[in-house]
Amino acid sequence: MLKGSYRSLLLVLVILMVTLGFTDGQTITDPESEYNRIRTLAISGDFTGAEPAARDLVKQYPDYGDARVLLGRILAWQGRYDEGGAVIDTLLQSDPDNADALEAARDIRRWSRDRSQQITPPTDIRAGYLIDTFSEPYDRLWQVFSLGAGHRFSWGTAVASVNLGNISPGVAGESNNDLQFAAEAWPEMSKSNYGYVAYAYSPGARFPRHRAALELWQTLPAGFAFSAGVNYYYFDRSIFLATFSLEKYLGKYWFSGRSYFHFKDIGVTTSFYINARRYFGTTDYLQVTLGTGTAPDEPYDIITDLERQKASSIRLTYFNQITSNWAVRAGAGYSYEKYSDTGYRNRFEGSLGVIRGIGKVR
Repeated sequence: MLKGSYRSLLLVLVILMVTLGFTDGQTITDPESEYNRIRTLAISGDFTGAEPAARDLVKQYPDYGDARVLLGRILAWQGRYDEGGAVIDTLLQSDPDNADALEAARDIRRWSRDRSQQITPPTDIRAGYLIDTFSEPYDRLWQVFSLGAGHRFSWGTAVASVNLGNISPGVAGESNNDLQFAAEAWPEMSKSNYGYVAYAYSPGARFPRHRAALELWQTLPAGFAFSAGVNYYYFDRSIFLATFSLEKYLGKYWFSGRSYFHFKDIGVTTSFYINARRYFGTTDYLQVTLGTGTAPDEPYDIITDLERQKASSIRLTYFNQITSNWAVRAGAGYSYEKYSDTGYRNRFEGSLGVIRGIGKVR
């Protein structure tokens, strides 16, 4: 009987210790010391020990922002970008100005973008179709068929394409078709600097004879990025446009404000875009673009774009990486344009692009 009583007493004590949290590792009395211990584990690559410990620290100290940021990074370091981003988003909902959380959100988005490149083949072929139409002051249907190829080099990605344009109705005595040969690249100068370089040539009369672009980006703290560039077109005369943008990643979202400055004989005219993009997973996204000003539909695709004096526009774009070898991009847009001193028109556009990866994923 006495032996049984001791056993019962011991069992009760064990239950009390577990219930009250006295078992080793259950109660964290020094959160900063525990944070440093978990951080050391994570940096050494011991995610098996670091992740549950970080979750426990966040559970016991839900207002400890550094612990949430650490947990988010630990998850992202294991390639679980959606989970890591969700942890950071939870913190940003209650503390939207948390600099460490904003920096972590930017890093996770960049890591997930880098990962998306690793899961797709380095080379691809791509095809696209664009339609652009209006009915005032005359009916016009402009179509562009594109075929090209891209390759991901160690320094960035480059794409070359051939575009066939067709306009209906055409002008008597002129061809309804036009060709354009284009090349563009996105070089990565460093982890915080990247750029865009493009050139296109057309022997016809509808595309610009020459089109060139140069833009440079600089990433900034707290998930921001800034860019500045210049676009050049030559139709029957040279046209220069400067462009500036400010971008920001915030969890699963990307926001951008972009301005164009058109240098004319009468002075400088401007247009402005606002972009908002929602990511679904690593690569897929839905984007809405609002534009207003003297030329919100830049760049100029065809000579009749020069008729435009002012416009307001809205566009939707969707991108889906269906498999590692197949991706699709679809878009639709509407503009309300002023094309003369007293004339206004509705303008509609749509686009569809398909990318087929070739080669082995590496």
